[in-house]
Amino acid sequence: MRMSPHSMMPGDADAIRGVELGEGTLRRVWSFARPYRLTIILFLAAILAAALLSLLAWRKEGDRRLFPVALAAGFVDSIAGGGGLLALPALLATGMPPVQALATNKLQGSFGTLTASYNYWRRGEIDVGRLRIPILMTFVGSVSGTLVVQRISSTLLDQVVPALLIGFALYFLFSPRIGDEDAHHRISHGLFGLLIGFSIGFYDGFFGPGTGSFFAAAFVLLLGYNLRRATAGTKILNFTSNIASLMFFAMAGQVVWQIGLPMGIAQIVGAWIGSHLVIRHGARLIRPLLVVVSLAISLRLLLVE
Repeated sequence: MRMSPHSMMPGDADAIRGVELGEGTLRRVWSFARPYRLTIILFLAAILAAALLSLLAWRKEGDRRLFPVALAAGFVDSIAGGGGLLALPALLATGMPPVQALATNKLQGSFGTLTASYNYWRRGEIDVGRLRIPILMTFVGSVSGTLVVQRISSTLLDQVVPALLIGFALYFLFSPRIGDEDAHHRISHGLFGLLIGFSIGFYDGFFGPGTGSFFAAAFVLLLGYNLRRATAGTKILNFTSNIASLMFFAMAGQVVWQIGLPMGIAQIVGAWIGSHLVIRHGARLIRPLLVVVSLAISLRLLLVE
């Protein structure tokens, strides 16, 4: 339903134009893909069918316990990030080698971030048109990080990232800028993509923990997004980064599909519930969870170290 010009709040017109631009971008992409539409639909249906069949084929009690873990991870991740804190240890507990656990975590997490992104876009919280460059540069950064991590140690990040996350947790807790109202942006979306999309995408491909917190803080600090829109923007960039890394893991044969696909179904459910709660409750829900997740990731990294 359209708002009348007299009932609009300041900034509503820009938000509506942004949503319309994003919808126009998606329509152009869908029109360009016209010759391949049936193939795309069949491919997505095949993935969903494979996930459901894998879920029905689960026999081990340990495997079945991964389903509620993935559901909880999808729920938390759609709100504040950090779903890997739950899913990755659960995958490792099955005896899966670390690289396969990381690869499978990317697979199941992609279902959740895609579901949350779609829900946020459908509710007008994601402006795809303005985020084209950040999406592209996040993909490039994630691919670069995935390639570089095979050659360089991440030991330094083990020490730096916890301090950064604790700093962001304090910012989320005390900053008056954090809320349901947009603020003035400091840089353009294009520059945001070049600086933040690439660098955090690179970090996610190279190391990973706390990526959602870093993206959310960047959206608030640099683009002036309210916390609901920042969460929505974070999810679509998270999805982009996950897919970029997943491509390389899949080509290397490291993804355990029979476990990751059923977990993906649970991620869809959790992310759908979580994203609906974000849309309804906004900063009241997101702010405390961001603080808790940032501190939890910091603590885990420090304990592992």
